[in-house]
Amino acid sequence: MRSQAAVHRTFTGRHMLIAMASFFAVVIGVNAVMATFASRRWSGLVVENTYVASQEFNSKAAAMRAMATSGISGNLSFSHDVIHYDIHNRDGSPATVQDVTLTFRRPVSDREDFQLVLTKKSEGSFEMEHHVRSGDWIVEIISRKKDVTVMHEAVRIDVAEFGR
Repeated sequence: MRSQAAVHRTFTGRHMLIAMASFFAVVIGVNAVMATFASRRWSGLVVENTYVASQEFNSKAAAMRAMATSGISGNLSFSHDVIHYDIHNRDGSPATVQDVTLTFRRPVSDREDFQLVLTKKSEGSFEMEHHVRSGDWIVEIISRKKDVTVMHEAVRIDVAEFGR
């Protein structure tokens, strides 16, 4: 004859049902939390219309190759709350540019994104006073002369690198 304690130690179908239900509840719960975080952090939108973007790809790639072979390069720097950008030709002389626009984007969220138009200080030298919060940023830099893009580059920075 079995004792009362032995009966309570057996693994029954009810125990299996509880174990399986608990396992799937945890999996579904974690997926729901991760999906919520993902939908609130980044829209996932890279381009508005993928078909149009694919049609424009070759012309954009040719323009980027032309910019790369032009020898024009830029240097972005920060000093306290002053953002400074120098753009120069292959030989080191200042490049003739009329305006420089910086677009700051966080790598995973668009809530803090902002755009700045720098003030021209001298030929090839632009700056603006603006506080940039610490952390990782992707900075898209577009330099134009009249309506022509002279330089288009993107750099990933960590503002803490610049002595903040």
